[in-house]
Amino acid sequence: MPNKKSAEEWLEKSYHDLKGALILYEANHYTDTIGYITQQSLEKMLKSILACDNRKINKSHNLIELYESVADTLKLGEEEIKLLAVTTTYNTKVRYPTPHKALPKRSEVKTILDFAEELFGRICGALRIGISVTDS
Repeated sequence: MPNKKSAEEWLEKSYHDLKGALILYEANHYTDTIGYITQQSLEKMLKSILACDNRKINKSHNLIELYESVADTLKLGEEEIKLLAVTTTYNTKVRYPTPHKALPKRSEVKTILDFAEELFGRICGALRIGISVTDS
């Protein structure tokens, strides 16, 4: 039996991160911070599928690994999977100080934010949970 309540809790936290990232983007904030928060949102989206299916939620920040664990439920295209790979680096490489490391490009972060918004809607629809990025 699906655990919609648990999935909804994961999606609500995901929504908070996504909404925060969108606000920071509009405020022209640092792209590394926006990227990190967007990574957190995507991670929680993927974990919401595991929660709904009552499956074990591994303590992983790797979006590719998480996607592979839900690929039977969520189908992504090759380009979308590449976006997950890039976004994973926002947690693993961009998050901590590195000498001479450039911030992610604003256009790259915007592409990932747009993808995250679209994916959020797809997952909410697939799980039949009524949260949208237009809610406040």
